[in-house]
Amino acid sequence: MLSIISPVYRAENVLAELISRIKSSVTGLTSEIEIILVDDYSPDNSWIEIERLAILHPEIKGIKLSRNFGQHYAITAGLDAATGDWIVVMDCDLQDRPEEIPNLLAAAQKGYDVVLARRSNRQDGFFKKLSSKLFYRTLAWLTGSKQDESIANFGIYHSKVIKEIIGMRESIRYFPTMVKWVGFRQTSIEVIHAERTKGNSNYNFKRLFNLALDIMLAYSDKPIRLTVKFGLLVALTGFLFALYTMFQYLQGNIIVAGYASLIISLWMLTGFLLITLGIVGLYVGKTFEGVKQRPIYIVEKRIG
Repeated sequence: MLSIISPVYRAENVLAELISRIKSSVTGLTSEIEIILVDDYSPDNSWIEIERLAILHPEIKGIKLSRNFGQHYAITAGLDAATGDWIVVMDCDLQDRPEEIPNLLAAAQKGYDVVLARRSNRQDGFFKKLSSKLFYRTLAWLTGSKQDESIANFGIYHSKVIKEIIGMRESIRYFPTMVKWVGFRQTSIEVIHAERTKGNSNYNFKRLFNLALDIMLAYSDKPIRLTVKFGLLVALTGFLFALYTMFQYLQGNIIVAGYASLIISLWMLTGFLLITLGIVGLYVGKTFEGVKQRPIYIVEKRIG
């Protein structure tokens, strides 16, 4: 069985074409498919369209979340509902082309558990490409792991891989990093990335920044390590400055202590302490969210 999961947000105008192209693409691969559409509390009529399509196509399962939890939480809801031996995760905006699914499955059947879609020529605007590049490079530096900006959620995954991923119930979700963490035999193939024909991307700079911050807090302690190193550097600099000041005093070169150096030192150290407290506070806050053990998402409705 083949499960195809797509998180839905502001997509009422493309869902019918998405379903049609998915069914056309997988014809001949298997007679058993399920298409799981997860409405992340979209403000348009996406859920009404999902209900309409579910009546016409028995392969469709619809899940509506009780509020906007975010793309990767919607993916988790779809993964929890998937029953296929192979699971495809793809965006609903048709930039991830359903016609690439047979290629992904063919590559997986060569002995791989995960086959990721590598977008060889991204059909996005200049700002989207730039912000995405900055996001992935910052993420790679903070987490200490290699990040490929041409790879996102689109790919095919064996059920044993998905089983391990859905077993990770931490409150901060980022699907590509979780895929990378669980391991197994992984590869990638080049796919054609389509242009966006309708609507705009829901990821602006603010959302990308918040996502990067969440991932950093969930998967890396590098910021705390950097503050420790910087603190040692400041302490060493202060010690050397103190020795220099004492030497100058013994030489009789200092009559009145410098007001400017005192103020500069106070501002620098106070700023550093506030930054350190802020970073530690973010980690404590995320830990607090985790120990409350709230559900990752809440389902309002199901269909199919």
